[in-house]
Amino acid sequence: MSSTTEAVTSSTAFSSVDFRAALGAFATGVTVVTTMSDGRGYGMTVNAFSSLSLDPPLVLVCARAGTAGSVEIDRNGCFAVNILADDQEPISRYFSSRDRPTGQDAFRDVAHSLGPSGAPLIEGTVAHLDCRVAESYTAGDHEIFIGEVLSLWVDSEAEPLLFHGGRYRLLAPGPG
Repeated sequence: MSSTTEAVTSSTAFSSVDFRAALGAFATGVTVVTTMSDGRGYGMTVNAFSSLSLDPPLVLVCARAGTAGSVEIDRNGCFAVNILADDQEPISRYFSSRDRPTGQDAFRDVAHSLGPSGAPLIEGTVAHLDCRVAESYTAGDHEIFIGEVLSLWVDSEAEPLLFHGGRYRLLAPGPG
């Protein structure tokens, strides 16, 4: 290892703060995962999102087990992954706020339409993937939801919002 910082190698030698710092070193996109059924909507800011399979088209999202997000996705059997654009930090903050409205009012202040699954698709995003829950698993303190992608949309001109080191970030233009 060429770093001047001391490596933490034993699973008993690091704290949850150390673990979060290591995970925060990985830059991620910022998504809002949404779900709705019977007019009851729910959205949450999530960076635990990944592609899983091209054939069939599958993605996965993680939500803390037992929270409203995991309960609502499980109950509704669907979710959409809304990949936020670089000007949508306020939407990320809105859906990570404990004080935001839920239920019928969850999306009253957010421009959106409904996808084929019934999940809200937020306007102005870089992309969205509308999914039905294919499988779910409990791992540690989270639920892992595997979604079969029913439809998708991409704005190839939009720039994504990123999160790294506990802060929102923007992509810098690369060399010509």
